[in-house]
Amino acid sequence: MPPRLRLPPSQLRPARPRTQYVCWQCRHASLASATTPAPPLEQTIAAAPPIARYPPTQPPSYKPPEFRKSQLHRQYQSTLRSSPLILLFQHNNLKATEWSGIRRELSAALRKVDDDLAKNAGDNAYVGNGMKLQIVQTGIFASALKVVEFWDPNFEPEASTTHPTDPTTASSTSVEDTKPAARDPGFRHGLSAQAYQAATKNKALKHGLEPLLSGPLALLTFPDVSPQHLKAALSILSPGPDFPAPKRRVNPGYHEKAVHDGVQKLMLLGARVEGKVFDTQGARWVGSIEGGLGGLRAQLVAMLSGIGAGITNTLEAAGRSLYITVEGRRGMLEEEEKGGKEGGEEQPPSPPTSA
Repeated sequence: MPPRLRLPPSQLRPARPRTQYVCWQCRHASLASATTPAPPLEQTIAAAPPIARYPPTQPPSYKPPEFRKSQLHRQYQSTLRSSPLILLFQHNNLKATEWSGIRRELSAALRKVDDDLAKNAGDNAYVGNGMKLQIVQTGIFASALKVVEFWDPNFEPEASTTHPTDPTTASSTSVEDTKPAARDPGFRHGLSAQAYQAATKNKALKHGLEPLLSGPLALLTFPDVSPQHLKAALSILSPGPDFPAPKRRVNPGYHEKAVHDGVQKLMLLGARVEGKVFDTQGARWVGSIEGGLGGLRAQLVAMLSGIGAGITNTLEAAGRSLYITVEGRRGMLEEEEKGGKEGGEEQPPSPPTSA
């Protein structure tokens, strides 16, 4: 067995490659002789874009976006902007079984309306698939409604022309107030500080739903204004003389105890149609339009046609009366002329009589 040689640790490490030594004077001379390339032409014409201080997927918000209330605020804003027709109901201690039964019967009624409209190739076919009955937080929904009504995300405020060091500027003005931060697309969302200030700075602004935004609320949202679907929904959720509930022979599931008790706990408060506030009578009037939007368009066309015919008759009346007057005068003149000619002719001499 060969003997073992014990080497020190310094000899076991790999040898480092030796580099050539360059003095600091030579290194400084080589750096000074290097030339910097010219900047591109685009950089000399336009300024460089500003550095984004926030990630594009998470713009700055007035309140932390990770809170559930913030996400509900965004959801309610999207619902208000994408739903031209919304029904507001007050619910009083409905159970889960009652909610499930009401949603089941409502889906069945809307599906039937969709099938009838699909047969006629209507414009509102399959609107019922986008309708949704949901419970909302009243306070958050009221705040989201103010943001949707009184804040325009496309509005760009004018930049301030005064400098904070100007003696005429108030002492409360800071440098941050003069920056056009609101022009940044990252600040044009419903959770920004600008949206919050626009919705809360003026207490005199009213959207008309303030008396209804109290207590437990439930919303029935429509993706399109369809009187046929509204009529079917009212016959299920708020039946009455104009919108009778389905009979037991036609729909026995509607007369179950859970569904019947749940409908009695729902109360129709009003509606929001195309940004306009309607009370219960107005909501029922929209649902009672015969033929839906097609029938309403036909009524409008008939009314406009009648107005056009009336205007045409009014404009033609003056010319027609003038024509009749001129023709009557012309006939009178012709008769007078004929009568004058007959009276002006000389009579022949009569024969002499014998004595």
